[in-house]
Amino acid sequence: MQDLRISLTDRCNFRCQYCMPAEVFGEHYEFLPKPALLTFEEITRLCSVFSSMGIRKIRLTGGEPLLRKNTPKLVGMIRSGTQIEEVTLTTNGAMLRRYAMELKNQGLSRVSISLDSLNDDVFREMNGSSIGLPDVLDGIDAASAAGFHPIKINCVVVRGKNDQGVLDMVEHFRHTGHVLRFIEFMDVGTRNNWEMESVISSEELISMISVKYPLEPLPQNYLGEVAGRYAYKDGAGEIGFISSVTQPFCVNCTRARLTPDGRLVTCLFAASGTSLRDPMRAGASDEDILELIRGVWSRRTDRYSEERSAQTNLNEWSAARSKIEMYQLGG
Repeated sequence: MQDLRISLTDRCNFRCQYCMPAEVFGEHYEFLPKPALLTFEEITRLCSVFSSMGIRKIRLTGGEPLLRKNTPKLVGMIRSGTQIEEVTLTTNGAMLRRYAMELKNQGLSRVSISLDSLNDDVFREMNGSSIGLPDVLDGIDAASAAGFHPIKINCVVVRGKNDQGVLDMVEHFRHTGHVLRFIEFMDVGTRNNWEMESVISSEELISMISVKYPLEPLPQNYLGEVAGRYAYKDGAGEIGFISSVTQPFCVNCTRARLTPDGRLVTCLFAASGTSLRDPMRAGASDEDILELIRGVWSRRTDRYSEERSAQTNLNEWSAARSKIEMYQLGG
């Protein structure tokens, strides 16, 4: 285990088709009640426990983490109250203009922003909300002005939805210093109607982009890095590709996750998790929690993506599996 992703809330102001489709997560959907969520004090305590295992990097996610009241304050609590050295954030960017400078001042190290299209009509269709593209672009500009560098821009590519805009994304973010990363459409959760036919492989994307902008591979920054790194041969910067479907990286996975209600999960495609919140609230010591985490991690056998690759009928196999929903894990 090298890094930890903490989902702060299961709520989001988007209804992206591959995560929280609007037809399922409508106005009457019941999200977690506030008492079920880990408090900031509990999150900070768990960060301290994880740091005693050598964890030095965490990522705050959601849902949309900036919907959680006082998220910048939590960043400051973690940076000042634990040995965690790097706190990062993944956001849809719609609220980032309001919070970018405060997040930076509280010690946030880096930010990743989800953006699936530069066509406003396609963007709104994919995010399932009334929030438009200018809000996210303003958020990117605000994060850059606040001093976040490089900013990672994450784009999930779905065949027939936004694949026609791939080169537009490339052309927009070349020479900006931001790192655009294309993500294969994954069968996370059970609500996104995933089909293998909707997946555009990283190999196909690399070939498509290289026709106009030749690429060359870069070495990994660290063991367990999930994105394949490439550079534009003309010196225009870096681009990445996350290939969980066609090139599984289970064997090198070093990432653990915490759900908003405090369940420790060892795989993005897991069916269940182990509660750390309940033992904490029952009076468990830090050492008790540490031993619980060690036990869960040492017994993990997750290899979902590798198992998927061995199937002859991927769609049926995936649909039959029980999985925690993506908005509870933060991707």
